[in-house]
Amino acid sequence: MGRKLLLWLIWVVFTGYTVWLAPLDRPDTWPLVQRLLTFKFAEVNAILMAIFWLMGVWPMIYACLMFADGKIQDFRIWPYFIGSNGIGVICLIPYLILRKSNPKFTAYKDTLLKILDSRLTGLALLLITIVLVGYAINAGNWGDYVEQFQSTEFVHLISIDFCLMCLIFPLTSLFDDDMARRGIKDGRIFWAVAIVPLFGPLAYLCLRPNLPEFSTKTSKVGSAHPTSSSLWLDTQG
Repeated sequence: MGRKLLLWLIWVVFTGYTVWLAPLDRPDTWPLVQRLLTFKFAEVNAILMAIFWLMGVWPMIYACLMFADGKIQDFRIWPYFIGSNGIGVICLIPYLILRKSNPKFTAYKDTLLKILDSRLTGLALLLITIVLVGYAINAGNWGDYVEQFQSTEFVHLISIDFCLMCLIFPLTSLFDDDMARRGIKDGRIFWAVAIVPLFGPLAYLCLRPNLPEFSTKTSKVGSAHPTSSSLWLDTQG
């Protein structure tokens, strides 16, 4: 309950702050977004370009946990995932609050879920992140970025949104439940992932055991045990 109250507080404060700043009403917002979407590298600070596209990586990180979790929830996950790609934590946090905690998985793994459950997906996201972070470090102008953060509402909010994506990952029971479903009981793994922003969750996706397989679409929650934690470093993915 304490976690959900904290998530609600984060959501209310950040949503109110976003509405107050109203970035979509600013004349410089849409031209900047267009340059980001069309990869106008010469016209956009590399740090902002990296943050913008990492805000596409973060929803995919959450998706790798959420779609398995969504199989055992009473409502659809798609609206929250799609919304999180557009407005970040404002759309993601409501799902994390409304979901019911369940540490078991006995649902049918369709093609999408198999892709999101694969370690190859985690590896692909990790490689994309390394490229983006490397680009920001090598080509970014920190002085210009700080100035834009202070003066441009869109840059200000997307930067805070990125930080909140990092912050809420260990705050929600979604992460705990995903570990439990895979038989991962070592608390050190939780803290290793939680204290390393972005790369901790990505490493988790690359190393976590696969969810158990069920042959029919009529599997019911609670009828099977999760995968053993001894598979943590199994090379199958």
